[in-house]
Amino acid sequence: MNTNEENKISKFDALKWLLVVVLLVAGIVANSYFASYATPLRAIGWLVLMALTALIAYQTAGGKRTWGFLQDAHIELRKVVWPTRSETVQTTLVVIGMVALAALFLWGIDSILLWLVGLLSGQRG
Repeated sequence: MNTNEENKISKFDALKWLLVVVLLVAGIVANSYFASYATPLRAIGWLVLMALTALIAYQTAGGKRTWGFLQDAHIELRKVVWPTRSETVQTTLVVIGMVALAALFLWGIDSILLWLVGLLSGQRG
């Protein structure tokens, strides 16, 4: 691709991103303006606006790269071996137990140090 075509593409991409930003700002203003309308209606308006902005953003080079990244991330996510329910419960119980032990240990150290400071400062008999 020559430099002239790359500049045209980048200018069109910049215009598309500007349109996306303008649409989002218009959506925020419209949401404030139509605050008295029912929330579900405004939510539907936001969904339509998000779909439109996503469609416009996808038409840019950055949008296509982002879409490719999301597809790759989804593929990698399917490769993850998720723990079973029992493994999750057991691990959670071990973590809770270790946190409780650490809390008791720190409470004990704090109590001993408080007692020593009180003894050294003469506040304890």
